[in-house]
Amino acid sequence: MGRRLTRSFGSTPALRSLLVIVALAVGISLAALPRLERYFLLQAAAREEATLRLATESLRGALNRTDVLPRLLAERPILARILRDPDNQGLVPYANEQLRQTALTLNVADIWVMDGDGLTIAASNYRRDTSFVGRRFDYRPYFTDAMTEGRGRFHALGTTSGERGYYFAAPILDGTEIVGVVAVKILMDEFEATWRDSPNTIVVTDPSNVIFLSDRTDWHFNSLGPIPEPALDTIAATRQYPLDRLQLLQTERRALTQGHDLLTVTGGDGREEFVTSTGLIAAVGWRVSVLTPTGPALLQARQTMALIVLVFLFAGLVAVLFLQRRARLVERLDQQRQHREQLERRVAERTADLNSANAQLVQEIEERKTTEQRLRQTQTELVQAGKLAALGQMSAALSHEFNQPLAAVKAYAENAATFLDRGRPEDARKNVGLISQMADRMASISKHLRNFARRPQEKIGPIPLLAVLGDALDLMAPKLKAAKATVHYDPPAQEIMVMGGRVRLQQVLVNLLSNALDAMEMMDRPEIEIAILGDGTRWRVEMRDQGPGLTEDTLTHIFDPFFTTKSPGKGLGLGLSISYNIVRDFGGTLAARNHPEGGAVFIVDLAQAPDQQAVAAQ
Repeated sequence: MGRRLTRSFGSTPALRSLLVIVALAVGISLAALPRLERYFLLQAAAREEATLRLATESLRGALNRTDVLPRLLAERPILARILRDPDNQGLVPYANEQLRQTALTLNVADIWVMDGDGLTIAASNYRRDTSFVGRRFDYRPYFTDAMTEGRGRFHALGTTSGERGYYFAAPILDGTEIVGVVAVKILMDEFEATWRDSPNTIVVTDPSNVIFLSDRTDWHFNSLGPIPEPALDTIAATRQYPLDRLQLLQTERRALTQGHDLLTVTGGDGREEFVTSTGLIAAVGWRVSVLTPTGPALLQARQTMALIVLVFLFAGLVAVLFLQRRARLVERLDQQRQHREQLERRVAERTADLNSANAQLVQEIEERKTTEQRLRQTQTELVQAGKLAALGQMSAALSHEFNQPLAAVKAYAENAATFLDRGRPEDARKNVGLISQMADRMASISKHLRNFARRPQEKIGPIPLLAVLGDALDLMAPKLKAAKATVHYDPPAQEIMVMGGRVRLQQVLVNLLSNALDAMEMMDRPEIEIAILGDGTRWRVEMRDQGPGLTEDTLTHIFDPFFTTKSPGKGLGLGLSISYNIVRDFGGTLAARNHPEGGAVFIVDLAQAPDQQAVAAQ
């Protein structure tokens, strides 16, 4: 099969044309490789512009910060005094120590004071073996410039310390007379230490083309170009650099674009090639150059070139496969025409079966909807039946609550009639007022019973939690009183709006209160603790009884329908299941746990209403 496929490819004119196109595309891509390499080199140089700006600005900032220090130090009176009296053995040591402390504070390398002849009188490094005290620096330009122009700046290798640094100097005046010069030196090693963390090479060259700073220590004092003879004479006269270390690097430079060159350096490490980005620090005449190795950019260019070639090859292969498959497709079209009618018949048969299945599915969906409606209706009936059952359980206590006021009303009425007969209308009026109070009490009880017994609405919205809990406590008051129960409840000062339904939430709370009493039916003085807790987004009603608590098995099944721990005849086990579903419909949760000090705790967790000011009477 493989040999036939090869012969077929070799004999296909389209295949030969495609191979020619692919070969031509590869040739064009190889011819474009130099431009591609140049593009990636420029991209690499552009990415390092930020490194160049950072290096240039850090150097410029360090120089600018230190430039003002000599002028400020020259204003110290003690410096003029020691220059007037350099042999004062009490004053000079004090000045040395002051300069040392100042150097430490300002984080500079050295500070020293020279007289008009360049002789150092005091220095911050007076304790070191390489102390400047007693040494003459009149050959340094920073000294002569400070004496003649009022300001001196110079960079060089220290002749005493052997450390490269930048020098700043200012004249010391005594009145209007220049009596000496104060100089400050900063080291440049910290910049090179920072640059070594970069994959690039950073060099700083002075106007003489000498490399003064670089993270390549082997390049120090080398030159990227020829040093003019006058510059060599100046270097020798000022002892700026050691002449024996001045060497010319073998370099070759080609321009890539404005601001970027291709630099080739040949030395002890072999041949190295860089893309250069150069900036200028005009105040000191330095040029800062970032040398980016060309290896990664050239590798990226070649990888891109290889990828282009592979794409062309892949495209040619795909085209060949496409043409061959197209030929095979033409051969199969005839077979497909023969099978089309048979396929259409099968599709018609399958479509009939699918229509039948769809009709059956629609019927099942309608039946499911009907079942769900019946389930909701049944749940509503169970909720109403639960409330009526609760009213039945409270009937004895309610009867007692109604009988007491009625008996009192009758007694007050008889007393009022007697008082009227005796001509005591004020006492009769008081009895009539008491009769009105008894009537209000019975009306309040009747209102709570009417609200509790009515069918709840399905609507869910903001409801007042404290008012609902108060209604539930009022509704359960007769039963609580009959059981001699004490309710510990300290309501918050402000109303709390939560999401739910007023009547259904009242039923949940009544059910929990009733269960708490049932759990403590063997106690003489049952106690119920109610607490309301919240975090600003949700609110919890925690209701604790003093009963025996809940077993592990009870905690697992307590909210299951028809599960009850009560004795036969005292409950169907639907109350907590109904309450659980009611709270879940509100977007909340109903949970139970045992209290560490005994008894069970039931927690109703509800979401806070978006608008605390809204009151929905549901």
